[in-house]
Amino acid sequence: MRADGPRANNAQTGSMRRPLPDPAMCLARAGIAASPGPASDAIVEALFAHEKERMAASRFDDAEDTLDCVEAVLGGRGGSDRGDAIARYELVRRRGILDYRRERIPEALSRFECALSLSEAREDRVAVARDLKNVGTALRRLGDFHGALRTSIESLEIQRASGEVAGAVLSNIADIYRELDEPDEAMRYYNEAYAVLQQGGDQVEAAHVLETMSAVDLDRGVLQQAASWLQQALRTYRESGNRAYEVRVYAGLTRAALASGEIAQARDFSASALAVAAEHDLPLPASLQLQTARVERLSGHAAAAAARMRDTLVVLADDDAERAALLEELAAAQEAMGDRGAAIATLRRAHAEQRALARAQQDRQLGWLRTRFETAERDRTIVALEAENRLRRAELRQRTLLLWLTVAIASAVGLGLWALLQRRRQRERLQQEARRVRQEEELARYRREADALAEDRSLLQALLDSRDDAVCMLDAEGQVLAANRAACRSLGAGEQAPVGHAIAEFIADPDHAALASALERMEDTAAQTFDFVAHDGTPLLARLVQWEHGDGLIVLGLQTRADQGADRSSQTAAVDDSREAGMPDDIRRNEFRRSLVELMLAVIDTWERATGSSRLELAEKSRIWRVAIDDGRLRARAMERYLTVAKLPHNPRWRDVLRSAYFVLGQCAMEAQTREDLQRRVDAVLAYTRRSALV
Repeated sequence: MRADGPRANNAQTGSMRRPLPDPAMCLARAGIAASPGPASDAIVEALFAHEKERMAASRFDDAEDTLDCVEAVLGGRGGSDRGDAIARYELVRRRGILDYRRERIPEALSRFECALSLSEAREDRVAVARDLKNVGTALRRLGDFHGALRTSIESLEIQRASGEVAGAVLSNIADIYRELDEPDEAMRYYNEAYAVLQQGGDQVEAAHVLETMSAVDLDRGVLQQAASWLQQALRTYRESGNRAYEVRVYAGLTRAALASGEIAQARDFSASALAVAAEHDLPLPASLQLQTARVERLSGHAAAAAARMRDTLVVLADDDAERAALLEELAAAQEAMGDRGAAIATLRRAHAEQRALARAQQDRQLGWLRTRFETAERDRTIVALEAENRLRRAELRQRTLLLWLTVAIASAVGLGLWALLQRRRQRERLQQEARRVRQEEELARYRREADALAEDRSLLQALLDSRDDAVCMLDAEGQVLAANRAACRSLGAGEQAPVGHAIAEFIADPDHAALASALERMEDTAAQTFDFVAHDGTPLLARLVQWEHGDGLIVLGLQTRADQGADRSSQTAAVDDSREAGMPDDIRRNEFRRSLVELMLAVIDTWERATGSSRLELAEKSRIWRVAIDDGRLRARAMERYLTVAKLPHNPRWRDVLRSAYFVLGQCAMEAQTREDLQRRVDAVLAYTRRSALV
């Protein structure tokens, strides 16, 4: 890197944007007597000393005016000796420090790199090591930790080769390792920096290193060691009379005490810090205010903690990194006061400001990278164009035409690829739409088929009312699906139809157990007869007969005791005849039973894989199968009989199995192959039932 390169020129653009002052006038404002001839080195040194004082007082505008004066004085000298080269180097370096203090990190980095090129041109190893350190510091602030580590280690190697290692370089390297979340390496360099500073007699800087080491240990939970280092730093600051740093150390001690659960000790540290600040009229740092507020909140003074945080946030800059922690503490205080709504709002504000701060830092890094990239590209382009103009000026137009041709071809290829991509996306959208339409049609068909399985209650009711004998239609669980007028009179239901009620509601309590036992046996029996007493005291004879069309429905015939003898034999014979007439042949029936079990197993397997829930939840959500408590646990015993051919009822409720299949097909998301397999099993069962209906 050379001082006369493009980077050196770019680094000095900041001073070229504003006119330089008159040397005599700016020297007069600075209180420095001007010599009649060219300015001497003493005047330049006096101006640099003046700028350093203003920088220490954070008077950055005045410091910039002083540096402008230095540049004006050097321009008036017009010399090019070694003294002028050193002065111009120092001017660039100090402008970089000024930009760094003003948080203009990308500009500071450019000036530090320019200063580095100047020191390398002069082969000043001490200056090179110092400038490498400055470059590493700026790179760390911009987030380029690996670049910062590389330049800082290079600076350290130069210093070690010369035998004069500065503690600042070691501290910077430790800071970088801390940013890289490598605390062990960071502590190793901090210890080395502390030893170098102690050996050099710089006790204050050594105390600064102790503070940083304590912060690392506090983050790692090594509380006792952190407190020990903070106490040592506190003694150093007291001996040197540096009260501002003393207040800052008290904040760290308060944090360590709170982390150890020593609230009383933390309260003492906080009070000592506030007393020192009040005695010497010092501003309270945000870190101390934060720890003091935590002490107040943990001591039961949440309102005071909240007020302290609000006052601190008012005076704190919007881009200060401490704002998020202060807002989080304010939210904790508000929560302790019982105002959860305000606490949530404050936490949201803290997160928003933290995101804004991270976004600003990222934007700054991206801006720096973009500037570096644009600068490098511009420099490369300038060099390439100069060489091209010198060597092959005649070929410039040809290469330009070739470039445009390449761009045109690339654009055409890109346009073609874009068109293919759009066509492919259009085709995918059409396929997705077709799949969606097919799925909706399938769902509509499932719903129509499920609705088709519902009984036409009005026709059934009219048919039953046309009969003189008392007849009810029950489901397998004993719910009344239909009843004629004679059955309503026999059961004592009066004008209130029993449809939708359990038949047990119209039977005397002592006969409930016999009814339940008879209903359970009906899936394996064609007909049963038992006596019971109606709810109004009428003795009745009940005949339970399987409905001839299957599906597990039961026809309940009711007779009074007076009519029992006359009709018993004829009804029994009729039941046997209907059963014999409605039964399919054995081979077809066995195939039907096996298909029904396979369908039920496939339904449960699809439900469990699609929903991750059990068969009990299928029974509850579909409301098709009853769930009861058996031996202290929930079971769907009726459903479980349909899972093996051996346990399958003699008269299975095949419509309930189909309804279960339609429920799963309509409610569960599944692969196309699974849906097709389940539909195939449904069609197989339907084929058997339709064939039986035609026979």
